[in-house]
Amino acid sequence: MAVKVLAIVLAGGEGKRLMPLTTDRAKPGVPFGGIYRMIDFVLSNLANGGYLKMVVLTQYKSHSLDRHISKTWRMSTLLGNYVTPVPAQQRLGPRWFAGSADAIYQSLNLINDENPDYVIVFGADHIYRMDPRQMVDQHIASGAAVTVAGIRQPKSMSDQFGVIDVDPASPRTIREFKEKPTEVDGLPDAPDEIYASMGNYVFTTRALCEAVTRDAQNPDSKHDMGGNIIPMLVEKGEACVYDFRDNVIPGSTDRDRGYWRDVGTLDSFYEAHMDLIATVPVFNLYNHEWPIYTNYGSWPPAKFVHGYDDRQGRAVESMISPGVVVSGSLVDRSIVSPNVRINSWAHVEGSVLMEGVQVGRRAVIRNAIIDKNVIVPEGAQIGVDLDRDRKFYTVSDNGVVVIGKGQQVEL
Repeated sequence: MAVKVLAIVLAGGEGKRLMPLTTDRAKPGVPFGGIYRMIDFVLSNLANGGYLKMVVLTQYKSHSLDRHISKTWRMSTLLGNYVTPVPAQQRLGPRWFAGSADAIYQSLNLINDENPDYVIVFGADHIYRMDPRQMVDQHIASGAAVTVAGIRQPKSMSDQFGVIDVDPASPRTIREFKEKPTEVDGLPDAPDEIYASMGNYVFTTRALCEAVTRDAQNPDSKHDMGGNIIPMLVEKGEACVYDFRDNVIPGSTDRDRGYWRDVGTLDSFYEAHMDLIATVPVFNLYNHEWPIYTNYGSWPPAKFVHGYDDRQGRAVESMISPGVVVSGSLVDRSIVSPNVRINSWAHVEGSVLMEGVQVGRRAVIRNAIIDKNVIVPEGAQIGVDLDRDRKFYTVSDNGVVVIGKGQQVEL
């Protein structure tokens, strides 16, 4: 008999480090890769894995995210499948979610209604491909209360992650969960590597419900899945690790196998975009055996116009979405979202342009992220003089210029 699995996607994060991209939207609702939203990646992984009952827990600035889910993620109701956004409902009093564990505690009615054997709890703001069935199968075979997905990282980077410390005598058993430790043991089979938590968990339903209920009664808890719930189950000896390296995705290449990116900062968000556009991409969106699903509207095909002298509409090492018009201009190493127009003699290089951006003639844009509906006037320069850009825009630690949704561009 097939096991019953409910998927819960945690999508309530504020995403403060992605400001100004999160000024008007929740982090999982931020556009990514031209036509997608961040949340499309986790939902696609679950859908491709056959887990078609999904609850998305939202909180901050969720309208854009809720609208995207409602318009895009429609399942067959005849078969009882669904993707539904669930905001903080204040079922237990007039308060918001106090953390990821509290979000699940306040949503226990959803688990009780579905009555699954196992609950998948995944984050909503990472870029990766993963077959969740393989993790669930290992979890069931182990008999553990929780299985935590771990990705191998250099030991020298341990202070940047939640680190999963395993028992050398039982390499799947978690003996300690450490938050950004400066000193940690390496893996039994790779002394120079550690397991970094991916923020993805599979729980036996009873264990999850008991853990979040117990946590809710602790006034000193931060009510966090990684910070409180997992250590609680580790202490009881009921937590195992799933090695993401073992996950096999149909159609993956040697170059993009095992790719996972936490796009929690402007620089990591930018770098993840640059991973998409190489001739042999670091993360391959063109894997049709494990597609990333979305809905980007009824835009016409992209169009390139003018082709003489220095007025040639062309794009090199770039991803150009439907509805884009490249008119006598050059797009180089960039991702261009739907309904963008780039006018004659403009040059866009190493940049991410989101939906509805209009680039005027002879404008220059370098190493920038430009959010929706920004109008770049004729002759404007962005990313050319970072000292000047810092006076008007956000500039990341690595020098990426970020212009917020609808923000005025200064000449």
